[in-house]
Amino acid sequence: MSMISIRVDSELKGRMERKKDVNWSEVVRQALERVLAEEEGQNLAKAVLLNERNVITPDEGYSSLTIIREGRGGVRWRR
Repeated sequence: MSMISIRVDSELKGRMERKKDVNWSEVVRQALERVLAEEEGQNLAKAVLLNERNVITPDEGYSSLTIIREGRGGVRWRR
């Protein structure tokens, strides 16, 4: 497991020391997990929005089947 260090002001440190039954490492781990999950969720939401913006709606009457058949019509098949 990796170790990180954080800085807190002396007033906060004093308040933390009065709560001896709290596992502060676990509190920080959970807070980091929560923030990361929120950030990753926001990134996913942004990706979905960008993807939605890039969806192309074809003009009325457009048929991709016609385009494909036209393309295949120009191909000479060998036997």
